[in-house]
Amino acid sequence: MNAGARWQKSSYSGGGPDNSCVELRSVGRSVALRESDAPGIVIAASPGRMAALIARIKADGRR
Repeated sequence: MNAGARWQKSSYSGGGPDNSCVELRSVGRSVALRESDAPGIVIAASPGRMAALIARIKADGRR
């Protein structure tokens, strides 16, 4: 992974140190995703596939 890229925290995450959140970063031609409380577990996908995953998660949350 690109060690110089910074993780971007979800805008839905709180600002406190105890708030778990989802973080994203660009890695070459892929987008990497991790959860802040398990930073060693990272998934990566193309931007289109990552967008589809996020859209599906949002849609499932509305049911």
